[in-house]
Amino acid sequence: MRAVSNLLRAWSIPELRRKLIFTGVIFVIFRLVAHIPASGIDREALRLLFAQSQFLSLLDIFSGGTLANFSILALGLNPYINASIILQLLTLVFPQLEELSKEGEAGRAKINQYTRFLTVPLAALQSIGMYFLLNSQNVVSSLGVVPLVVLMVTMTAGTVFVVWLGELITEYGIGNGISILIFAGIVGRLPVVFSQTFLTVTAQDLFPIITFALVSVIVIAGVVFMNEATRRIPVQYARRASRGGVVAQQTHLPLRLNQAGVIPIIFAISLVLAPSMFGQFLSRVPNPNISWFASNLSSWFSPGSVVYNVVYFLLVVGFTFFYTAFIFNPTKIADEIKKHGGFVPGIRPGGATSHYLNFVLNRITLVGALFLGLIAVLPSVVQSFTQVAALAIGGTGILIVVSVVLETTKKIEAQLAMRNYDKFLT
Repeated sequence: MRAVSNLLRAWSIPELRRKLIFTGVIFVIFRLVAHIPASGIDREALRLLFAQSQFLSLLDIFSGGTLANFSILALGLNPYINASIILQLLTLVFPQLEELSKEGEAGRAKINQYTRFLTVPLAALQSIGMYFLLNSQNVVSSLGVVPLVVLMVTMTAGTVFVVWLGELITEYGIGNGISILIFAGIVGRLPVVFSQTFLTVTAQDLFPIITFALVSVIVIAGVVFMNEATRRIPVQYARRASRGGVVAQQTHLPLRLNQAGVIPIIFAISLVLAPSMFGQFLSRVPNPNISWFASNLSSWFSPGSVVYNVVYFLLVVGFTFFYTAFIFNPTKIADEIKKHGGFVPGIRPGGATSHYLNFVLNRITLVGALFLGLIAVLPSVVQSFTQVAALAIGGTGILIVVSVVLETTKKIEAQLAMRNYDKFLT
């Protein structure tokens, strides 16, 4: 209710109303362009391919629903997201990029520029890979050199166009343009999913639908709780008082339970689907032993199987620890606290503080990793329980939607608070 109240208050303010209207116009442009199809595509074969591949379905989420239609925006924001992840990891490897990231707004703008530059070659490579994948599944016909180059340029230009729309929302709209466009793509597909669900179920399927609705509410509440949950580490700093002496100033270091977001799920699903794709490739080999092994490999790692879900869960947990270790360095944080004259009560500065932060981080990361793992395998569990294939709780999609809603709500609240503060000063 508070989010709705803030939205109504924002609509009553002319400046914020213009930002909301501008964001809505960009939404309309994005959805209209997303329905401009590329030529030479077998729509029915494409629909069947996406129905059988969770990896492609995940990529379709990040493309805003454009990949399943193979529109001119088919690649969507996937290359930009990959470029952002690569730059983020490189920032931890190269000291020059790390120093650039600490230079405030100017440094972030420079890193964003590098991300855009890296997006173009990644989009070109992904467009070629997508063509060969669809061509091997007889979804798109074989193309010559010139038509293939035209398709590659079209797909790359579509990605650049979507990134530009996202940056327009960030600059002139309500902010977080890239995330908001992904959110718009997921929400825009909900009417299609619901209509397919109600067309395929019967009166006997009411219990699974009710169960699905209840589980959905519980999952959304859990995602909100885990997304906002933090462990606060108390930190004290010694400050000199104006009349002499030393005054203790206490603050806290917030450690989020889910520091990695959805990135571990993206990494894990890319690896867990590799054996199945490798098995499909080996199945074409005429050797009967290799063909038998390929058939079993594809069966073991088929989406929904026990082996697939167990390996998927373990990979998500492992990548959560891996990525959290990359983005949070306890030694560096402990050194920064010590350099500024701070300390954790009851813990010696320096190495002891680093060990303590690492101990706390491992415990809360375990909780976040188990939660992400359960979210990742949740669609298969719900489908097997409800026995309705049309129903699926996309854990990754829910994480994105909830995170974007919470982040956008906080931005609107911050702008409302800033406006009230400015009015108070005047």
